[in-house]
Amino acid sequence: MISLSGIHRQFQVGDEQVTALHDIDLTISSGEYVSIMGPSGSGKSTLLNVIGLLDRPDSGTYHLEEENMTTLGDTQQAALRRHKIGFVFQFFHLVPRMSAAENIELPMMLAGLAGSERKNRVNNVLQAFGLSDRAKHRPDQLSGGQRQRVAIARATIMQPHILLADEPTGNLDRVSGQEVIDIIEALNQQGLTLIMVTHDPELGKRSGRRIRMVDGLIDSDISSQTPTELTI
Repeated sequence: MISLSGIHRQFQVGDEQVTALHDIDLTISSGEYVSIMGPSGSGKSTLLNVIGLLDRPDSGTYHLEEENMTTLGDTQQAALRRHKIGFVFQFFHLVPRMSAAENIELPMMLAGLAGSERKNRVNNVLQAFGLSDRAKHRPDQLSGGQRQRVAIARATIMQPHILLADEPTGNLDRVSGQEVIDIIEALNQQGLTLIMVTHDPELGKRSGRRIRMVDGLIDSDISSQTPTELTI
């Protein structure tokens, strides 16, 4: 599903060129559960942004479902991103003036789905994520765990093939973090490819495959048969 070859990414920081990714080769199959770990500045989030078509590499090639992403224009990438990739971030990134239901509905409105289809999907996901009684609440009226559940619902409402999660429990307490992990792992068990950046080694152990990055390089890539129990 995902194939990166020779991916290199540099940034200009003042007078200095900083290499965030150095000739990354990586293949991720459909339905995998992958955690990306490593110290701050190791290139984890940059790698996630390249996979998510939020950033372009300076060199190398990226194939998603056998299509070369690095040759596509911005409009083409945006269309693929909207339909194939969902994003969940540490800080939720919900629209403050919109209700939970409206935040979830937003990607479908941007994609031009009919009103009846949007309403059905929103109602179904609100119920599935235990948010039916919070549908009309704005983000500032929700707990951190509820906000992240809304963010996951919004990220997956277009039925993407891949979910990219950047520190999804970083701002949550243990109980809320467990609820969020339960939801995204259930989505993975239904066939959604899950790629998660985390600093938490216990959370990283949940995944079937653990990638560790150091200084823009993949330092290790370990697969395990059975995820371990989570203690946040």
